[in-house]
Amino acid sequence: MSGAGKTTTSSWRAWLLDGLSEQTARHPGPHGELPEEHQGHRWWRVMCLTGVDYFSTLGYQPGIAALAAGLLSPLATVVLLALTLAGALPVYRRVAKESPHGEGSIAMLERLLPWWSGKIFVLVLLGFAATDFTITITLSAADAAAHAVENPYAPHFFEGGNIWITLVLVAALGAVFLKGFREAIGVAVVLVGIYLTLNVVVLCTAFAHVFGHTVVIDDWWRAMTAEHSSPLVMVGVALLVFPKLALGMSGFETGVAVMPQVRGADSDTYENPAGRIRDTRKLLTTAAVIMSCFLLLSSLATTLLIPQHEFESGGKANGRALAYLAHAYLGEGFGTVYDVSTICILWFAGASALAGLLNLVPRYLPRYGMAPEWTRAVRPLVLVFMAIAVGITLYFRASVDKQSGAYATGVLVLMLSASFASAAAARRSGHRKAAAGFALVTVVFAYTLVTNVVERPDGIKIALLFILAIVVFSFASRVHRAFELRTSEVTLDTEAQRLVDVAGTQGPLRIIANEPQEHTTVAYRAKEYSQREDTHIPGGGPVIFLEVFVRDSSEFDAPLVVRGDTKYGVRRLRVEGPTVPNTIAAVLLELRERTDEVPHVYFNWTEGDPVSHLLRFLVFGDGEVAPVTREVLRRAEPDLSRRPRVHVG
Repeated sequence: MSGAGKTTTSSWRAWLLDGLSEQTARHPGPHGELPEEHQGHRWWRVMCLTGVDYFSTLGYQPGIAALAAGLLSPLATVVLLALTLAGALPVYRRVAKESPHGEGSIAMLERLLPWWSGKIFVLVLLGFAATDFTITITLSAADAAAHAVENPYAPHFFEGGNIWITLVLVAALGAVFLKGFREAIGVAVVLVGIYLTLNVVVLCTAFAHVFGHTVVIDDWWRAMTAEHSSPLVMVGVALLVFPKLALGMSGFETGVAVMPQVRGADSDTYENPAGRIRDTRKLLTTAAVIMSCFLLLSSLATTLLIPQHEFESGGKANGRALAYLAHAYLGEGFGTVYDVSTICILWFAGASALAGLLNLVPRYLPRYGMAPEWTRAVRPLVLVFMAIAVGITLYFRASVDKQSGAYATGVLVLMLSASFASAAAARRSGHRKAAAGFALVTVVFAYTLVTNVVERPDGIKIALLFILAIVVFSFASRVHRAFELRTSEVTLDTEAQRLVDVAGTQGPLRIIANEPQEHTTVAYRAKEYSQREDTHIPGGGPVIFLEVFVRDSSEFDAPLVVRGDTKYGVRRLRVEGPTVPNTIAAVLLELRERTDEVPHVYFNWTEGDPVSHLLRFLVFGDGEVAPVTREVLRRAEPDLSRRPRVHVG
C-alpha cells in the first residue's frame, strides 16, 4: 500500500474510533450521564427531553387505537389510562426511588439475581430495550414520512415514497451522530412546547365542531350500540383490545433513565439524592397526566370526526389522525405547520432513542467484559444501529401499523420487568400492601404482553434476534478478553505491606499459590516442602502463601484488597477476586512495583482434561491456574525482564 493510502486508512480509522464510551455518556439522550461540571436542569425541562419520545406518539397513537378498537377506541383508551395512572405511574415512581442514577429497572433486577443468572437476564432485557429504542427510530421516521407524503403541498415525487423518505430521515439521523450530537434539552423544550400548543389548538377546534354538531355523537353512539349488544360487552371488548394501545405508555422507562439530567436539591448526595427523586417523580406524574388528557381527547375527537375507512392502510388518516383534523378544520396552511412540527418532533424522538442506545451499551456490557473493543467508540455503534434501522424499515416497508406491535413488545417487557422489580423491592422493605399492588400490576402487564405477542409476533421475533446477537457477541467478547488483568486497582492492607516489605529485604519474593481455605500447620508445612522439592525454591529464603477467594466469577473486574496475616506458622496474603489466575497476576505485578524486584510464583499442575479446565476458568474462575496466570502476565507485561516468573512442578 502506498504512503498516501496508509495515511488515508489511518485517518479514517482515527476518525471512526474517536469518541470512546466514556464520552458517549455525555450524550443527553435517555441514558446520558452528565459530566461532573454540569449541574443538571429543572425537572420540567428534562420532561421535555422525555416528551420528544412520549408526546410524539400522538402523531400515530390515535390512528393505531382506531384501527385496533374501532368505535370503541375511546373506551379502550380509558382502560389504557387507568393502567397508566394506577399501574405504570406508581411502578416508575418506585423505580425512581430504587434506582436514582438512571439505571432503571434493569439494574434493580440485576441486584436481585446472583452470579451468571443476573448477567444473562440483563442481556435479555438489553435485547428488549434495544428493540424498543431501535423501533422508536424506525417507527418515528416512518410516521414522519407519512405526514410528509400526505401533505397537500408535498412535491409530486413524494407520492408513495414512504420507504425512501424514511430511509433519508434515518440516514440524516445517523449523519448527525457521526458528526457529533451534544445539547438536546434546549431543542426538546422548543419542539415539545410548539407541538403540544398546536395539538391544543387542533383539539379545541375539533371539539368546538363536535359541540356545534352534536349529531356526530348520536351517530357514533348508535353505531357502537348496534355493533355491541350491551355496555358490558363494550367493556369486555375494550379490555381485550386495549393491549394494542400499549404504545401510549412508552415514555416511562425513558423518564427514569434521564434522572441524571435532573438538577435536584443542593443538599443531594450520590448516596441520597432525595431532591432528584422528588423532582423526577414530579416529572413522571406531570408527563403521565398531560399525556393521558391528550390521549383521551384525541381518541374521542378522531373517532367522532374521522370516517373509519380513513384509518385503514392507504387512508388519509392512517398514522396521522390529528394531522387529518388539522388540515380538515384549520386549513391547509395550519395543517402544513402542524405536519412540519410533527415531523420535527418525531425525528427528534429518533435522535433521543439513538442517544439512548449509544449510552445503554457502555452502561452494562463493558462492565461485564462483554463489549468488543470497537464498541467503546461512538461512530462504529452509530453505523451498526443505522444498518439495523435500515433493515427494519425495509422489512416492515416503513409501515407504522406493522411496526407498532414490535414497538409495543419492547415497551411492555421493560414495564413488566419494572413492575416485577418494584414488587420485589417493596416486599423486601416490608411494604406488603405496596408489594401486593405491584404484583397485581405485574399480572396485568404480563397479560398485556402475552396478548400483544400472540396477536403481533413480529415484535418478539425482532427482540429474539437482538437478544441472540447480544448474547453471542457478548460471550465471544468475554472469552476474547478473559486473559486481561481484569482489575482496576490493587491495594495491600497494613499487615500485607509489612509482610511484603520484610520478605523483600531478603531478595525476590517467593510466592506459593495455595488453595483458598483454612489449613493446619502440618498442611502448610507439607505444601511448602513439596513446592521447594518440586519447583526448586531456593532453600532458606522466606515464602509467602497467596490464596485467592472467588466470590462471583460472573464479574469481569473488581478492585482487589490484599489482606495479610501470619497464622499456622506461615505468612499469608489473602484476596477476593473474580478469577484465580487473573487475580494472582495482578497481585504479582503490584508486588513487583512495591519491591522493585521481579517476584516468583510457584504452582502445582492440576490433573484433568484441558478443555474442561478452560471451561471451569471461563465459568467458575479457576481451572488450570498456572498456564492461565502465565498467559495473563505475558499479555500484561511484554518486557520479559520485568515479567513475574511462573514455576510449575
